[in-house]
Order: sequence, then C-alpha cells, then structure tokens
Amino acid sequence: MPRHRNALPVADDTPFVTDGGLETTLVFHDGIDLPYFASIVLMRDAAGRERLKRYFERYTAIAARHGAGFVFESPTWRASADWGARLGLAPRELAQLNRDSIAFLAALREASTGVAGPMLVSGNLGPRGDGYNPASRMTVAEAERYHRAQIDQFADTDADMVSAFTMNYVEEAAGIARAARKAGMPAVISFTVETDGRLPTGMPLAEAIAGVDAAADGWPAYYMINCAHPTHFAHALEAGAPWLERVRGIRANASTRSHAELDESTELDTGDAADLGRRYRSLRERLPRLAVYGGCCGTDERHVAAICETALAQRSAALA
Repeated sequence: MPRHRNALPVADDTPFVTDGGLETTLVFHDGIDLPYFASIVLMRDAAGRERLKRYFERYTAIAARHGAGFVFESPTWRASADWGARLGLAPRELAQLNRDSIAFLAALREASTGVAGPMLVSGNLGPRGDGYNPASRMTVAEAERYHRAQIDQFADTDADMVSAFTMNYVEEAAGIARAARKAGMPAVISFTVETDGRLPTGMPLAEAIAGVDAAADGWPAYYMINCAHPTHFAHALEAGAPWLERVRGIRANASTRSHAELDESTELDTGDAADLGRRYRSLRERLPRLAVYGGCCGTDERHVAAICETALAQRSAALA
C-alpha cells in the first residue's frame, strides 16, 4: 500500500535549505576514509550514524534561522548495486542500508523541532558510473532496470521522493524517472555541467531537460543543477526561457575548477563562501521558481549559511 508522501517544493514559493558537500566534508574536514566516496558505509554502525546526525543538525539549524523548509538527502549516492559490490556489501545488506538510511533521516526529521517550514526526506541516487565522465552509457531501458532496485527499496519507506544527483547524460536520468514513476515515487533530476554550461556529453541543459521530460512523460517533479560552480552555468540560463520554470534547486560546488581539475586535486578547494552566496542571489533572479538552496563538493555549513543570508535575505528580514 503506498505511503503518504509530503508535498514537494513545487506548489508555492516556500524556500527549502538542504546540506552541502557531504562526502567532501567527511573526507577532507573530518578525516574519514570513505571508500569510493560512499557515505553509506557510515550507516553500518552507531558511531557513523552519530557523525551523520551531527552533520545534518548543522544544516537544520540554518533552515530554522531562516524560517525555511529542509530537504534531508540520504547518504546513498553510491549505494546502488554496482557500487555496493565494489564496497563488498551483499545485496541484502545493501538494500537494508538503503532502507535504514531513510528511517534514520525520518527520525532526525521528527527530532528537528526548530525548523518551522516543511521537512522532506529524499532517497538519494547517483550515477551508475563516473559522475564526471559518461564514458559508459546505458539506454533508457537499461538505466530503468538498473536503478529500479534502489528506488523500490526507497518506495517502501518514509521517503517523500527520490533525487538523482550528478546526472551527466539524458538516458540514465530518463531511466531513473521512468523507474520512479513505476514505483509511484516523485522524482527530482539534478544534472551536472562542465565549465561551458553543457552536460559532459556536450548537450545543453535545456535540451537535456526536454529530453528527460519527453522520455518519462514529464514525471520529474522538478530539476536541479549540482556539482558545478555558478560561473559555469549562469550564462546558460537565458532570461525568460520557459524551461527555467522546471529548475527549482541548486547545489553548486565551492570551487570554480573544472571537473578534470577537481579529479586531479589532492586538496579541497573551499572557494569563497561570501561570493558563492552572492552568486546564488543572482541565480535567484534568473530562476523564477528556485526553491531549494544547498551546496555540493567543497561546501559546508559556512557556504550554505552564506547562501541563505544573501539569497534569502529579504525573507529573513521579514521574519525578524
């Protein structure tokens, strides 16, 4: 029997805060060894779950200060079948960890009494392969079959939706959207782009969104952009273009470096938090339906706080 799902940030202009770069924070700031950048391993013991709890509490506090809602993203970006096998997780254990991640976040939601706005729990999905390099691609049907298992695991939990991040080609994103539709799960698709504002395949964002909508009968509730700095894609957001109505969230990188440069870097580039906040304010002017504010690689609570203090400044002043 389908579970009740909370309303997604599409009905009105209520702002939602989400977190920053989970994996880069854990690896570079907290000194945790995350094999394959897979934060799902922290769900295996009490110490790991406590570390995740402290991490999310930093961000719910920011949402509380700004009277915003909050989106909890599960630590499951690399918890699909192929990544689970690389991590040495048996299919049954992997499936249970996916479900446990949602239960864990649902409990955090219940405990987050200071957040005035709505709070959502999202089952987080990542690409089957390299998020920066779509060298090995699936057809839409192959992607639907591959990602359906993880989506089904989320569908029988308190997850309000599934969100696919760092998507770098249309067919995989469309397959995820189709699998979510069959599972009765609202879906969010977030693309990453190169420094030219195009997907790593060279496809423009507008074309990618139109392609997924066409292949999945418009199932995605909305789209996001993640794992790129605003300087990489702001110029691609043509003022007044109808497709911009479909973009409702941004989780930008702290660094202005390209994906190739980030791949080769051994140190974390945390960029300029204040400048990133100002750039989000500019993005808000370009994106008429922007509702979800968070970060990606290199960002932490300082960046998300700066984003909210600038992009949500007018709302915060009204609440004061």
